[in-house]
Amino acid sequence: MSNAKREEKAKRVKAKETGGKAQKFEELLSSYETGLKGFREGQIVKGKIIRISKSEVLVDIGYKSEGVILLSEFTDPQAIKVGDEIEVLLEQKEDEAGMVVLSKQKADRARSWEQIIEKCEEGSIVEGKIFKKVKGGLMVDIGMEAFLPGSLVSLRPTHNLDQFIGQDLKFKIVKMNKRRKNVVLSHRDFLQEERLRKRERLLKELEVGQICKGVVKNITDFGAFIDLGGIDGLLHITDMSWSRISHPSEMLAVGDEIEVMVLKIEKAEKRISLGLKQKTQSPWDEVGKKYPLGSRVKGKVVNIVAYGAFVELEKGIEGLVHISELSWTRRVSHPSEMLAIGDIVECQVLNIDQANEKISLGIKQTETDPWLLVEERYKVGSKITGKVRNLTDHGAFIELEKGIDGFLHLSDMSWTKKINHPPEFLKRGKAVETVVLSVDKAKRKISLGLKQLIPDPWSDISKRYRIGSIIKGSVTKITNFGIFIELEKDVEGLIHISQIELDQSADLKKLFKVGDTVKAKVIKVDDIERKIGLGIKGLK
Repeated sequence: MSNAKREEKAKRVKAKETGGKAQKFEELLSSYETGLKGFREGQIVKGKIIRISKSEVLVDIGYKSEGVILLSEFTDPQAIKVGDEIEVLLEQKEDEAGMVVLSKQKADRARSWEQIIEKCEEGSIVEGKIFKKVKGGLMVDIGMEAFLPGSLVSLRPTHNLDQFIGQDLKFKIVKMNKRRKNVVLSHRDFLQEERLRKRERLLKELEVGQICKGVVKNITDFGAFIDLGGIDGLLHITDMSWSRISHPSEMLAVGDEIEVMVLKIEKAEKRISLGLKQKTQSPWDEVGKKYPLGSRVKGKVVNIVAYGAFVELEKGIEGLVHISELSWTRRVSHPSEMLAIGDIVECQVLNIDQANEKISLGIKQTETDPWLLVEERYKVGSKITGKVRNLTDHGAFIELEKGIDGFLHLSDMSWTKKINHPPEFLKRGKAVETVVLSVDKAKRKISLGLKQLIPDPWSDISKRYRIGSIIKGSVTKITNFGIFIELEKDVEGLIHISQIELDQSADLKKLFKVGDTVKAKVIKVDDIERKIGLGIKGLK
């Protein structure tokens, strides 16, 4: 082969080799450019950590340049190492320095949002950490940022939201906008549901007679509400102590931890009644042995009411002295007239009602009953002087001695006079002599008579005042229907207006005066009604 042919062949081979390399480079370049075009901003891509510094991590995602991620974006910086594959979010293909802008946190949140969309819905329970305060509430990291309104932070309104920052809590998703990737949370709703769950569980677990621990949640005038760990029970003031207390705050304060006994469970109403005193033996168990009927005891007056006084015999044991059991003789309108709180008094046990935890006491029983001797001291028919203590429509009460009254009825005041009102005949405080008519020791009554001090003048009145006879007497009373004339002591006659010669316009009170002496004729004598009728017509 000639040299010319050899040179031409060599040129063809060289051209062929050069053309093949160019084609391979073009294919490589085309493939590389296609790979670069496959990356888009906002995309989550995989990358490999190629270097770790004090504050940054260099990541290769297979792009024309590496990306830098702040070390603070990693939840556990100590756990990462060179060569680890991680998912990152491509925020920007190239910044001013020609570097790819990547974010580990945003990739994690994007993945979390996908998981939230996949696993959760409104009403789901999620865990998260409150990391900052914003207008109207707080922001919570649940794998992505979620909003917690201030009104949904706790069961009770709170104005200090800063105290919740940094806390890991559970929340209920109350609103989810998938298009805007917006989530609204409520810790309050979670707490309410948790409380309901605990309440239902406790209602099933609690039993009457069970001793359980609780915390004083609230105090009222009638008792205290105890939080048993999800459900409240009422500890009534009467179940706090065997002894008397005026207010629950004397024994308890909000926040106190106490042990109580379950007394009653009303599952339908979800009400629990609790007791504190029931943890100890009732002092009433042996009250019959310690305070037998008829025994005398000493105690302290702890309360006074209109109907009596309560006397404490020992802690948890009180008896009632009824107002009627204070004195044999004194008429007591209110127990405070005889007793004061703190007084030490001696009483007699009158009755015990152990089932209802009641003791009836008497103070007057520690003294002799004056009515026991009344029949001996006030014999029927005897005369006795007493003081008019009180006047009624029907008569007068005469005090014979302290605590002993006799009653003088209207009908026993005069044989002859018609007495309509006791004040016409007697005055309060005036001493008066009477006769004992009857004594009823059982009913504590003594009947007295005033007219019985003298003989009944009507026994021979018809003989002394015969019809037609003329008599004289003095005017004692003037009425619109006539005038009364005293004929002798305790004997009166009536001159009816029809028996007086008068003009139609005449006024008796102008014609007659009390004390005037009047001459009259006897026109009627009624022994049964004890009335004497008089007339002055035709008399001069």
